[in-house]
Amino acid sequence: MLFDTHLHLIYPNKIDYPWLSEVPKLNKPYKYEEYEITANRLGIDGCFHMEVDVSESDIKNETVMLESLSSQPSSKIKGIISACRPEQQGFDDFLNWASQNTLIKGFRRVLHVVSDDLSQNSLFRENINLLSDYNLTFDICARADQLPIVVELIDACPNVKFILDHCGVPDIKNSIFSSWAAAMKNIAQRPNVTAKISGIIAYGEGESWSLTDMKPFFDHTVDVFGIDRIIWGSDSPVCELGGGLPTWVALTHTLTAEWSKSERKSFYKENAKKLWNIQDN
Repeated sequence: MLFDTHLHLIYPNKIDYPWLSEVPKLNKPYKYEEYEITANRLGIDGCFHMEVDVSESDIKNETVMLESLSSQPSSKIKGIISACRPEQQGFDDFLNWASQNTLIKGFRRVLHVVSDDLSQNSLFRENINLLSDYNLTFDICARADQLPIVVELIDACPNVKFILDHCGVPDIKNSIFSSWAAAMKNIAQRPNVTAKISGIIAYGEGESWSLTDMKPFFDHTVDVFGIDRIIWGSDSPVCELGGGLPTWVALTHTLTAEWSKSERKSFYKENAKKLWNIQDN
């Protein structure tokens, strides 16, 4: 069974998603019920919801909506990675609010939609450092060419548990491997970083990518981080840009077919459970 650490749900009638207007294929509702049907077929028995870069005014509203969805009988939603604005004054108040909600397991501020110097700001780093006091994680979503500044952020916050989303967003479409691979090896030397192998099919050549396109990026992430520091995520529905959730799950099983049972179990589910102390129902 798989634990999905990276699900996005889209409810345009309730929440504002400014960026979706630029991605027509994704600019539509993606509701929990739709995901659940597919997840049941694919052996996904639990998930975290990942913030969908909503309007700042809707950050708390997104959490409220997800609380309702997670409270439904047999809901697969076991936690939330909330949006945040660590670059702003008052983050400690926001953190106090979030810490009262046991569903919130961590935060993300997408770095590739803001200027590179945002994460280099002293206030940003001071606020991210506060997460370690609450045992909350921080997901890093940045392009491959931004990984050097990612290293700077990680080194400035050595006690924070970081998750590097989407294998560091490699440029698979243009087969840019060596610079990405070197940056990933460098990041992997930081023991407080876990790599999330999630939905990388979205970075290929549309839906015409092949197994051989994806395998080097998948394998290198595993090689440098090791089996105990990788977790699985779908990045659904963004993975529809590369063929969809069933395709990504099938590729995952193919690329791990020669792993031992314990290795697959660690990657598919157990590492995430340990990282966030998720208890089975």
